[in-house]
Amino acid sequence: MISYPSRHCTVELQALPSRIGQVRRIVSAQLRYWHLDPLIDRASLGVTELLSNVHRHAQPDKTCTVEIELLLDRLTVSVRDGDPRMPVVDDAEPLATCGRGLAMVAAMSESWGVRPDGESGKVVWFTLPTSAPAVTAPSLHARRTVLDKPARRFAEVGASADGLRPDHAPARSAVAG
Repeated sequence: MISYPSRHCTVELQALPSRIGQVRRIVSAQLRYWHLDPLIDRASLGVTELLSNVHRHAQPDKTCTVEIELLLDRLTVSVRDGDPRMPVVDDAEPLATCGRGLAMVAAMSESWGVRPDGESGKVVWFTLPTSAPAVTAPSLHARRTVLDKPARRFAEVGASADGLRPDHAPARSAVAG
């Protein structure tokens, strides 16, 4: 079920790998509709990591609810599941293939947290700022020049000799789709 009141979107799902990609596309489309295109990459990454955690860790089932809400100058993305166990942030190695999801969410968001939800369940959330300059639509005539510096991602990635492409990209989504 999907509902779209004003500046609020809710998606209920089973956190299965095939569904995670669909939710990422729904979040992207909703942010485009709200003219928040600059937030799409970070919101998609964050929701992917939170849903991957539900898929890997939630008991007794993988049912969850994703909510995105825009209030004033802040976008909040939250994932509610039926497992009362609170997540643990691991100190994973930089090139680890798992155990880095919440650290990535913390690094790319303005704030994040977790709270109990009733007697059995929790909500994990993160916020992204929507400051006016960051959410304006790009000009149709704007072009990137060679002199522009590439945008920094949530993690520093070493640049190649020409300074234009990364030597490696250690951060990857844990779920295909």
